[in-house]
Amino acid sequence: MELRTLRYFVAVAEELHFGRAATRLHMSQPPLSRAIKQLEADVGALLLVRSPAGVTLTAVGTVLLEEARALLDHADRVRVRVSAAAGVETLTVGILGDGTDPGVARLAAAYGRHHPGIDICVRDTDLSDPTCGLSAGLVDIALTRAPFDVTGLTVRALRTDPVGVVLRADDPLARRDGLLLAELNDRRWFQFPQGTDPVWQSYWNGGRPREGPVVRTVQECLQAVLWNGTIGLAPLGHDLPAELAVVPLTDMPPSRVVAVWNEGDTNPLIRSFVEIATSAYRR
Repeated sequence: MELRTLRYFVAVAEELHFGRAATRLHMSQPPLSRAIKQLEADVGALLLVRSPAGVTLTAVGTVLLEEARALLDHADRVRVRVSAAAGVETLTVGILGDGTDPGVARLAAAYGRHHPGIDICVRDTDLSDPTCGLSAGLVDIALTRAPFDVTGLTVRALRTDPVGVVLRADDPLARRDGLLLAELNDRRWFQFPQGTDPVWQSYWNGGRPREGPVVRTVQECLQAVLWNGTIGLAPLGHDLPAELAVVPLTDMPPSRVVAVWNEGDTNPLIRSFVEIATSAYRR
């Protein structure tokens, strides 16, 4: 199995949609579909079930997704260590499920102008790790959302966004102009996997224990709402499918977009990245 093909598979498995995965990978859909079919032939088993509604993982696909994530994480660590040994200047940036944020695009353009000789490696991260791999040494700096456990980390706030609840468009509450958290106490909320930072989980649960299906990615969150009528929180201002709606929560503290890096890391590329990010996100 080639690492590139595994990256393709992980994108499809996380997005649960070939079109969205192709957009995320900056490629067209036909070669992506061919690569996944070839991977299934190599494995000797069906990995994905395709339907008009999207994609679901088979049991074999679920196992491969877990193993592929671990293998790709290891490959990323190898690349970073080899680049450092070779003296190549590289900055690895973790992004938490928000790569379409216009602040990211402005930051990428500005950083490229200031540091044209620096290679930027971007690591997409699922919602189970709000630090985007900092603790495991997978990234140098992360663009993410607070709050989470900041022990051993330095945090710079970039922007705050109001938060709303994501509902099916045909949900009676979807017609409201605003809601209180207490009005959602009898609903099922999507949850993050066991072992997820409890501070992070508590914030996205509205500050109290909830029950509901486990999700790892933004697309899995949206699918949980669409298929099961589950609810969950999301920053306002993001495009949603027509079948879903978001209603502002009037008593929910806003979500903070932050840059975070390991405390004591004196890499000058990080300091420059933070300063450029601060400007890019405040436009």
